[in-house]
Amino acid sequence: MKNEKLKIKNLKKILKKHSGRSHGRVTVRGQGGRHKRYYRQIDFKRSKFGVTGEMVEFDYDPNRNIEIALIKYQDGEYSYILKPQGLKLGDQVVSGEKGENKVGNAMKLKNISIGSLVHNVELLPGHGGQLGRSAGVSIQLLAKIGGFAHLKMPSGEVRMIPLDSMATIGSLGNEEYAQRVLGKAGRSRHMGIKPTVRGVAQDPHSHPHGGGEGRSGVGRKKPMTKYGRPAVGKTRNKKKWTSKYIIKRIN
Repeated sequence: MKNEKLKIKNLKKILKKHSGRSHGRVTVRGQGGRHKRYYRQIDFKRSKFGVTGEMVEFDYDPNRNIEIALIKYQDGEYSYILKPQGLKLGDQVVSGEKGENKVGNAMKLKNISIGSLVHNVELLPGHGGQLGRSAGVSIQLLAKIGGFAHLKMPSGEVRMIPLDSMATIGSLGNEEYAQRVLGKAGRSRHMGIKPTVRGVAQDPHSHPHGGGEGRSGVGRKKPMTKYGRPAVGKTRNKKKWTSKYIIKRIN
């Protein structure tokens, strides 16, 4: 029993606080403080191939907007995974190249039936799940063509992913997370979020929106960041290596 508790304990560690600073200098504004947290090591790779695991506990993770599930494998090992919708205590899950098309099971995209909803999808085989990991998210498998699976993202974008990439069957719960209300400033501070001062309320030396007499607006054609870069519209550079795998873009 003590060994089992130690195995579970080893899956958690204190998450260090950096408060948006690197070598003492602020690199990310608006971060600071927050409550002490433990980081739970999530098995995004679902690396226990061919070993059946049982759901023994559902846990809250302060670093995520969904619940996580503790799995006990037949060989006595434990691991955390993202909790899919509809999974219950005592349910059996397994990961491998092939398997049953059942919620919680992880397998390669080439062996998942078309039309299935999946989450925790690998962008590249062996890299661990990177797509579909937040509350209420599910990705639909539309087709399999020429070594790639066509996946419809929650945004509506359709992207090609290698068929050898792993994915977990099912959708993630806690869909109402987007409608949550923090309720007070103190809760934001517990989460490590500091108050934000509007640009128009600052002086012109501190922000491009600042200055003016009385209550003035932005005073520009487009809103700008503190550093003079556009703050609205498409501001990210397209990555050439990944853009060619996007079949349908969102507007």
